[in-house]
Amino acid sequence: MGMTIAEKIIARAAGVDTVKAGDIHTVEVDQLLSNDGTTHLTIDMYNNQLKHPRIADVKKLVWVVDHNVPADSPKTAASQKKMRDFAKKHGITFYEGQGVCHQIMIEHHVRPGELIFGADSHTCAYGALGAFGTGVGCTDYLYAMVTGKSWVLVPETLRFHLTGRLPEGVYARDLILTIIGKIGANGANYKAMEFTGEGLKTLTMSDRISICNLCVEAGAKTALMEVDDVAMDYLHAHGREPKACFASDEDAVFAASYEIDLSTVAPIVAKPHFVDNVCPAKETAGIQIDEAFLGSCNNGRIEDLRVGAAIIKGKKVHPLVRFLVVPASQEVYCQALEEGILQTFMEAGAIVMNPNCSVCWGGCQGVIGEGETLISTGTRNFKGRAGHKDSFVYLASAATVTASAIKGEIATADMT
Repeated sequence: MGMTIAEKIIARAAGVDTVKAGDIHTVEVDQLLSNDGTTHLTIDMYNNQLKHPRIADVKKLVWVVDHNVPADSPKTAASQKKMRDFAKKHGITFYEGQGVCHQIMIEHHVRPGELIFGADSHTCAYGALGAFGTGVGCTDYLYAMVTGKSWVLVPETLRFHLTGRLPEGVYARDLILTIIGKIGANGANYKAMEFTGEGLKTLTMSDRISICNLCVEAGAKTALMEVDDVAMDYLHAHGREPKACFASDEDAVFAASYEIDLSTVAPIVAKPHFVDNVCPAKETAGIQIDEAFLGSCNNGRIEDLRVGAAIIKGKKVHPLVRFLVVPASQEVYCQALEEGILQTFMEAGAIVMNPNCSVCWGGCQGVIGEGETLISTGTRNFKGRAGHKDSFVYLASAATVTASAIKGEIATADMT
């Protein structure tokens, strides 16, 4: 019996020839990501609960300060100092102020075929480069950190076969929100979501990251894509070679298969307070907003900023709207600066921020108050996610968010 991409990566990490869904295997973890959201807890456990603390392989660790940058309180500053000092003491690869952890990982570290644990749920974004990325809690992270190993229950795989091409003005963000709306927030619980087909070849690297990144919002354990020329070109441009390139076998077993014609996808909005509460964007037209956010590990890349800049050029942000533009990394920021994109946003009245999680995290920049409404390219719209518990978060593409910032109410690009 053949294997899926997820099964092949786990088999490689477990050092066995074959695995199947439902098996439990001890695996060697290739990389371990952690950020300032929870790393202080891991450090406390390491220092206070281990009899013989050690790091199995410090070269596998990547730590990123990205959630509250710069620190927003003395408590946050103390937490980040603990992380900073520990990383320096042990020689851990450390980033601060250089962007969102997942964007940094994809730019500098992820390789196809790897099994990567991240102390952040959106680690599944790494499937865009054919890596098995999955989020773990502090205890599992600590165990892998001190032993180099962990265990994995082999997930079943849902296969999404893509055909056609997205229409003009429709984006990968619309596609993944459509899929989550179709299968539901629990539709992929502890499953791998695999994307394949001729339609995949029409999607850019940025598109692929957006898709894989949000799969956890359908409950997925991970998301995966075949490694093709697009992925290899990106990898080589960033100076890396794959660990292994896998594709599912023809006789691989899938829990379910879906056919998605990209040409049928339209602009989508996820309404409060769940990511699967989706509808055509035009159905939300006219809802007044107080803030718009263009950024995050899902939609803060140069391609997203170009889309927004093209829409807002020569126009102005609505006088009653705060429009936050936050590049996902320093690399993206510098490129947007060189292309004049940041100047375009600022001339329109947008607030351009340093690379970080910003309002997507809801813990620092741009939080919204009671009764306020945000339209966002962030990852989640749960109650209280971006500020006050009685606020409202709508999720949409870079185009819809920018158009809404201009109009002062939810609007698609063709309505500005």
